[in-house]
Amino acid sequence: MYKKLNDMLNIVIGSCVGVFVGHLVYLYLDYKKRPGLYEMQSAPWYTSVIVYGLCTFTLLAAASGVKWIIRRKNDSQGQDGSIV
Repeated sequence: MYKKLNDMLNIVIGSCVGVFVGHLVYLYLDYKKRPGLYEMQSAPWYTSVIVYGLCTFTLLAAASGVKWIIRRKNDSQGQDGSIV
């Protein structure tokens, strides 16, 4: 059971990082292609990168916390699932 949850959390972590990097690359390339579009905004072009970064960090921290709890529970049990 813990292995399936751990694998799912690995997928969530990888997906979060992938979405963040994809958004960063897309936004940077769009900024280089059309800088005038971003000059009209009151906020800098990288504001959404900061927001995405904070959301990504929060999700990664939560997933890492759950993985840490799983690892502790898994270490306290033997290979056969009995409590050591």
